[in-house]
Amino acid sequence: MLRFGAPFTTVTSPTGRTSPSIYCRISLTDSQFADSQRNSNFCFQQVLSYPSRLNCYRNKATTEAAETMAASSASPAASKHALISLSDKKDLDLFATGLQELGYTIVSTGGTASSLEKAGISVTKVEELTKFPEMLDGRVKTLHPNVHGGILARRDQIHHMEALEKHSISTFELVVVNLYPFYEKVTSTNGVPFDDGIENIDIGGPTMIRAAAKNHKDVLVVVDSQDYPLLLEFLKGNKDDQQFRRKLAWKAFQHVAAYDSAVSEWLWKQTEGDKFPPSFTVPLSLKSSLRYGENPHQKAAFYTDSSLSEFNGGGIATAIQHHGKEMSYNNYLDADAAWNCVCEFENPTCVVVKHTNPCGVASRVDLIEAYRLAVKADPVSAFGGIVAFNKEVNEALARDIREFRSPTDGETRMFYEIVVAPGYTEKGLEILRGKSKTLRILEAKKNSRGKLSLRQVGGGWLAQDSDDLTPEEIKFDLVSEKSPEESELNDAKFAWLCVKHVKSNAIVIAKNNCMLGMGSGQPNRVDSLRIALRKAGDEVKGAALASDAFFPFAWKDAVEEACKSGIGVIAEPGGSIRDADAIDCCNKYNVSLLFTGVRHFRH
Repeated sequence: MLRFGAPFTTVTSPTGRTSPSIYCRISLTDSQFADSQRNSNFCFQQVLSYPSRLNCYRNKATTEAAETMAASSASPAASKHALISLSDKKDLDLFATGLQELGYTIVSTGGTASSLEKAGISVTKVEELTKFPEMLDGRVKTLHPNVHGGILARRDQIHHMEALEKHSISTFELVVVNLYPFYEKVTSTNGVPFDDGIENIDIGGPTMIRAAAKNHKDVLVVVDSQDYPLLLEFLKGNKDDQQFRRKLAWKAFQHVAAYDSAVSEWLWKQTEGDKFPPSFTVPLSLKSSLRYGENPHQKAAFYTDSSLSEFNGGGIATAIQHHGKEMSYNNYLDADAAWNCVCEFENPTCVVVKHTNPCGVASRVDLIEAYRLAVKADPVSAFGGIVAFNKEVNEALARDIREFRSPTDGETRMFYEIVVAPGYTEKGLEILRGKSKTLRILEAKKNSRGKLSLRQVGGGWLAQDSDDLTPEEIKFDLVSEKSPEESELNDAKFAWLCVKHVKSNAIVIAKNNCMLGMGSGQPNRVDSLRIALRKAGDEVKGAALASDAFFPFAWKDAVEEACKSGIGVIAEPGGSIRDADAIDCCNKYNVSLLFTGVRHFRH
């Protein structure tokens, strides 16, 4: 979890530093948490599946549970107590049956108690413990010394135990709680009124979870039904494994932290505050451990963002992988770049990416033609790259992807790391799977607009709006004497849309909705221009050129070289103190010059 804090926000990081530090807290998935327990210091036999292990407890429950409850009634001090309060009651009856078999007296609240009673499981209602009825429409149920005293009391502190005895408070050895479905409520299709959102903020639940997690040396805490089998096995072994207890406590605090981050994010959006709040938290959940990072000596992992703003937001993080090797660190970066670029286009389009730069882009009614033209733009770079489409991949296109030979020699079958598209026909997917065992085939949803873009720097993070502008949202102002033909203007818009995805300094040359060449990542714009011209070759005559930023010089520099090469129209932001030189140069060579007023730096 990433937490971004303003100076007045005090947060303790793993290193002990306080705000304004920024840190990442890791949320393991349920399966990975289970794996960590299997590798822990304690050992148990796992001979039954999850449902089977839970069912075995139910089969013995009737007699033994009755005997256990009778014994606990006779000797309260000797009984073990479990406090259960759940919104999500998945596997509750099976789990509770297992606890009763192990001698636990179950104390529960409202709906959870009713569910247990319906399942025929003995339960003590929390109001019997507190001697106080539930009140304020359920807002106050467990906030009582008879509950929290039994959770927080340290068993190794004599005065704690004496206080419990003085006030006739029993200890709890286990707390099982999950929270009101706040996230689900506020992300529902029809939205939620403000008052309903407020009523779905859990108070008692987080308080019990935090209390039990703090006192985890004496009280086990569980917030996830996936951990029920592990817990029952642990209790059955009657062992005291503090590592197991600490991991459950960590998971509990993480659960509450993620919950609170959703509440905080939602509440901020209900205010009239700035888009950039004084502090905010980004909840991250581990999706997969990666073989390595950008390089083999770097360890790495991939996390998904559980922020409310990312709900149904699309993107590569939520893509479905239909086939191929596991994704690598660089695969995610390249696939993200390709997908973000291809989704910019409305017409059927193919984008080929290498090292996060689009080396080929083409739009055509026929997606097969678009694919071939995109590869043709730079077949050397396309080999081993990522291919992205903004329309469904059918049988014919899949067959062409599988069999297409490199334009450089007409013989070498093109190889790709990833194919990504919004969907595949059944036959298309079958054919692509036959291309290579390693080819990663991804199905992704389009990224929603208006997202916050975050980027890490040493000791901090940069936040900005995503660069979502389209050609339809800006003006291409004519500043030269020569006006572009309609086809030239369309080419300029196409090149402008491409150049925003190329690393700065960036130049793109395009014609007829097809990228002919691009130059990227050079410290000066002249070198980027020369690379783009070399790739475009003879096709540069009459083509459009787009630059991600203004030209600082014109004469005997990039603008004049572009004009001499035969470029028909140039689109650039303008804003240089030498804009007049660029205009005069284009007028001399009878080239159209368009100022967009929008820069597209990409670092």
